[in-house]
Amino acid sequence: MKRFVALLMSICMVAVLMAGCSGGGGIEDGANASDYPVTVGDVTLSAQPSGVAVLSDNLADVVLALGYEIDLKARSESCTQTELKVLPVVTMDDAEKMKSLGVTLLLTEDEPTEEQKTALQNNGITPLVLNTAASRKGLQRLYTEVASVMRGGNTGYLHGEEMAENILTTLDDINRVIPDSKTVTTACYLYDLDGHAATGDTFCDVLFSCSGVTNAFKGEKGGEVDMDSLKRADPDYIFCSSEVKEQLMSDKNYASLTAVKKKHIVEMDASSVTRMGRTTILTATTFAGTVYPELLETSEESSKEESSQEESSSTENTNSTTLKKGDEGDAVLKLQERLDELGYMFVACSGSYGDATVQAVMDFQLLNGMETTGVADAEMQKVLYSDAAVPRTDG
Repeated sequence: MKRFVALLMSICMVAVLMAGCSGGGGIEDGANASDYPVTVGDVTLSAQPSGVAVLSDNLADVVLALGYEIDLKARSESCTQTELKVLPVVTMDDAEKMKSLGVTLLLTEDEPTEEQKTALQNNGITPLVLNTAASRKGLQRLYTEVASVMRGGNTGYLHGEEMAENILTTLDDINRVIPDSKTVTTACYLYDLDGHAATGDTFCDVLFSCSGVTNAFKGEKGGEVDMDSLKRADPDYIFCSSEVKEQLMSDKNYASLTAVKKKHIVEMDASSVTRMGRTTILTATTFAGTVYPELLETSEESSKEESSQEESSSTENTNSTTLKKGDEGDAVLKLQERLDELGYMFVACSGSYGDATVQAVMDFQLLNGMETTGVADAEMQKVLYSDAAVPRTDG
């Protein structure tokens, strides 16, 4: 699947944070002229927060995609990303603990109770409730909101807008390599067998569409379905957790389902369809690679061709010339191959330095302690081709 990923995407002070201050710049119509004050929803921040806590696995994934995890001081137990495991675990009731950790802004998808809100505000913490995305436009909104409160209504907003566009562009790139077919292939994601599923008003519906698949529950809303509708829809593929897969395969009530009979039930953790950071890209490639196995075969052939070429040595810097967006040639190809080897490239190594390569370079720079410019200068390449290069491992 890793090689398939490369093939598919050819083409990531209490006064400071008082809520309700007047004069804040709303971002509904675009970036502000200045960073602060900035208003998101009914919350206005007068300056950049000194520390942030995140109580949502999805929002944590967005923060990671933005490259703003350095601002995080605490997380909830649900935020299981590898990069965040060093952070202290807190809950909505831990206002005093969060204050001691330097938290002044709390990002969450759950509305705090009045008692919790009062405790947070009394400890100088501003809670900001953000809604998950259910569409492409919603993803752009979510990224600009998170980025704006963390880094400002101008600097942050523009960065969030760019990162969201990078993800959406990559998803479009995946869709472009899907084989043409006159047959409609349906699939669904089941959280359990009690009626909880990825319906048409969730971002998973977007991911299915980008992967050349029709969501079997596209016409349903609210994340809940009548399980009899599963039998009526009879999807070609079912994605679910290992526990749900076991139940489907052992329960005679589901034996007649096409996905069960053909063993088209694919294990996938629920976080894969609820996270909206770079996880969305990995999820879309899994959907597409499962439904269109011929893409995997093409990937294997591509891998053999690549292995016959002279590969960059991990101990030598093969190119000290600065490479940037728009460049093409063998030097770019070698750069992409090394990034791919370390787990950063989510696109095929084409020799063309496009947006996806910019994102891969930025990801490498971030995890290797460099300024995230997206430009592969001599210093970046020296580290890239060395044994000290830090590989990417997604949690």
